[in-house]
Amino acid sequence: MTTWLPDIQQGHGPLYARIADQIEQAIGNGTLPAGTKLPPQRNLAFDIGVTIGTIGRAYGMVRERGLVSGEVGRGTYVLDHPESRPPEQSDPLTTSLAGTRPLIAPPGKLRFDSTAAPDIGQGDILARLLGDISREHHQDIASYARNFPDHWFEAGCQWLGRGNFQPTPESIVPTLGAHAAVVAVISAVTSPGDRLAFETLTYSQISRSAGLIGRRIALMESDEFGLLPDDFERVCAQQHPKLAFLMPGAQNPTVTVMPLDRRQAIAEIARKYGVWLVEDNLYGSMTGDPLPLLTELAPERTFLVGGLSKSVAAGVRGGWVGCPPHFAQRIRVAHKMVSGGLPFLLAELCSRLVLSGSAAVLRNRGVEEIGAREAMAREIFSGFEFNSHPRIPFLWLKLPEPWLSGTFKQAALQEGVLVDDEDEFKAGRADRVFHRIRIGFSSPVERSDVRRGFEILRRLLDSGRAGYDSFD
Repeated sequence: MTTWLPDIQQGHGPLYARIADQIEQAIGNGTLPAGTKLPPQRNLAFDIGVTIGTIGRAYGMVRERGLVSGEVGRGTYVLDHPESRPPEQSDPLTTSLAGTRPLIAPPGKLRFDSTAAPDIGQGDILARLLGDISREHHQDIASYARNFPDHWFEAGCQWLGRGNFQPTPESIVPTLGAHAAVVAVISAVTSPGDRLAFETLTYSQISRSAGLIGRRIALMESDEFGLLPDDFERVCAQQHPKLAFLMPGAQNPTVTVMPLDRRQAIAEIARKYGVWLVEDNLYGSMTGDPLPLLTELAPERTFLVGGLSKSVAAGVRGGWVGCPPHFAQRIRVAHKMVSGGLPFLLAELCSRLVLSGSAAVLRNRGVEEIGAREAMAREIFSGFEFNSHPRIPFLWLKLPEPWLSGTFKQAALQEGVLVDDEDEFKAGRADRVFHRIRIGFSSPVERSDVRRGFEILRRLLDSGRAGYDSFD
């Protein structure tokens, strides 16, 4: 048993979280090597002058992070997971930026923590188009993209458009994927120290990226219909955010499609308080949702973002921003500064995918495959509470008692399945607990692997924590 003790004066946040972070740091730097037995909770609580409940919560956090395990009657021991915890993740700052996923996924696991477009034979189409581009533009692909041809903008108009709405070519900025597009907008229209508003649960890699470049985060509450307009107005009045990031077409991770009255209310509140809106429509473009986009309701302040990663092919890194009037040039310059620029090969490939109709064909095939997998999920997880959509590649499942989100994630990992706990989607520190996990089911190539992963998770849900829980 180790004689190591944490320094409760160091760190930030709740005491139990500071103790957990120090345990993680000690494991990362070798002070607590694999196999070390941690002090019994009661002893450590006495030694550092805190309650046993505080130590219990700290031990629970490091257990959920996959750093320790416990056995009845034996105590808590440091685990050896070198393949899933590379050295660069051991310090708390890196961990806070990376979220709850490992930077390098452990090998041999079923990936239910990704929502990239499913493999439906994109390779043949991509190979043909890449061959054509190489022959026709052998000089351009070897250099920087110095000129942006008109059809790159036309492709963005077509991909972002829907129904009677289509942005103008002058408003379009081609980008290195949707994530780079959003970060470019944030960089261009806000300054370090400004507040940005996010739903408590969202695609949190954007909020973490915003924090990395000095923006502060304001959290907004949502319900089963999406962002609550009253809470959006409260945040606007009290915290004065410069920008709000929203996914009204199909929210990640809750799968919520925001109704029209909410969209109208949010557009009016944003206009009243002078807040920029970023509308991420990556999943919304897959649902066939006929409701007006935020950019149609508030065109003077909404940046519409779309791309190919979820519906066509993640590896091509293609995206576009539809900007409010007179903002395209500013966003284009900001995108170059934050991303290093747009490679000709990828931009040309994405444009040809869209303008040839191949992107629409691949999206339809992908949606068909997603529908079959979502139906399988409804069959296997019957009896449990979850949100899903037949055209969206993930579900948001509520865990039964007594499962905790992080604990279930770790139990699933031990069974060979990677899922996302709720903390992966929290835009900032929040008191609210949802006891949910997101199960993404587009990554496995074969439906048989999807079924196998679903069945493993179903067995865990049925068994409860009896086969996994640990005690000092």
